[in-house]
Amino acid sequence: MKQTRTVTASRPPTALRRTALRATAAVAVAVLAGVTAAPAIAATGPASVSAGRSAAPATGPAATSSAHTGRGTLISVTPVARLDRSAVLAFLAKGGVEADRSLVRHDIAAYRLIYRTVTPQGAPTTASGLLVLPQGGDRRLSLVSDTHGTMVHRDYAPSVADDFSRLSAALYASTGRAVAAPDYLGLGKGPGSHPYMDTRSAVTATVDMLRASGRATEKLGRNLNGDVHATGFSQGGQVAMAIGRELSGQGPSGREPSGGERHFRLKSLAPVSGPYDLLGTELPALYDGRVNPLSGIFYSTYFLTAQNKLHPLYKDPAEVFRKPYDKVAEQLFDTHHTEEDVARNLPGTLKELLTPRYYEEMRRPSGALLAAIKVNDGTCDWKPRAPVRLYTSSGDTDVPRGNARTCAADLARNGVKAPTVDQGQVDHFGTFKKSAPQIARWFNSLDPVR
Repeated sequence: MKQTRTVTASRPPTALRRTALRATAAVAVAVLAGVTAAPAIAATGPASVSAGRSAAPATGPAATSSAHTGRGTLISVTPVARLDRSAVLAFLAKGGVEADRSLVRHDIAAYRLIYRTVTPQGAPTTASGLLVLPQGGDRRLSLVSDTHGTMVHRDYAPSVADDFSRLSAALYASTGRAVAAPDYLGLGKGPGSHPYMDTRSAVTATVDMLRASGRATEKLGRNLNGDVHATGFSQGGQVAMAIGRELSGQGPSGREPSGGERHFRLKSLAPVSGPYDLLGTELPALYDGRVNPLSGIFYSTYFLTAQNKLHPLYKDPAEVFRKPYDKVAEQLFDTHHTEEDVARNLPGTLKELLTPRYYEEMRRPSGALLAAIKVNDGTCDWKPRAPVRLYTSSGDTDVPRGNARTCAADLARNGVKAPTVDQGQVDHFGTFKKSAPQIARWFNSLDPVR
């Protein structure tokens, strides 16, 4: 990318935290995990979801039919890592996740899946994701759907990176469950750009990853029993709520689960620090100081440039971004730049980033921006039949705890009491580190495994 100039050397707190963690975790995996480079296992045919059952075609207005797109069809399975029990414990410890042998009970094996799914417009495409299986334990496994947080570079995705993006998958698999961690569209080995914070395509990519995981698990000599524990962090927390709604047949269309979804049963929901309320919480927090400025700039630029491809917000970036950022904003989020690249080329405040008109438009959204936000809000406005726990922290300055409060209030209006677990004065990623072991133990209490 041809850059006009370097604007600032400051980095968002999220980037600093991830950079430090990425360095330590990568060393841990390289030394302890024995990353393999085994050849891919070719796979064809529709993805089955549990023992002896094949996924029926998906139907309904929210998805293109599997019969036409092969949604969930498994293309390849590539082994990417094996960790014994001690290596899992060391990996988690390097990443700041506290777990012991009472929780980490199995060696694990990780695989990259390539599978068929659809674009936001419903056209056929492919995506990748990470499947992690325990070595030993039950033959028929429950499944954890583990959806990741904000990532800008495609190689940060779980199926490719060997760092923090695999922490939760390693933990949940070591307890005795299968874990499906989608990369989402446009990240990992998937083509194109990433439609950041587009809930609908995150749901289709995740559901199709669940389908592909069923077929891959069978090829690897195990089966899925159909139970799904849905969790995720940050962006992935919001996706987890939407996945729960989809698997429960309470999506925007109100349709019953179709195709492969019929074979999955939502067992529990445990999202962490999800931005469930962009309009009422997250955007106001950009202006009143609850979101730290550098993270706010990072998320805002990513959201605006990605959403403009789906819900036209502007014809020319100069309508939204001040000079010189109008020349670089879209290029920075092409999935080939690191968080550090992005941070170095964005300013220190929202006022320096946005034109005066759009600064006020973000404060009080209307028109196309309001429509784009509303499409992605409301993931908590339904009635789960499975137990729900919401994880947050009062010290989070990326996704303030008001998001969890709003989510809990939405669920309560639908007759569901969802406890909110406040992890105290820890930062955004610290919330994940404290929550993951608690979630793993909660899954065990609901669904004991060997």
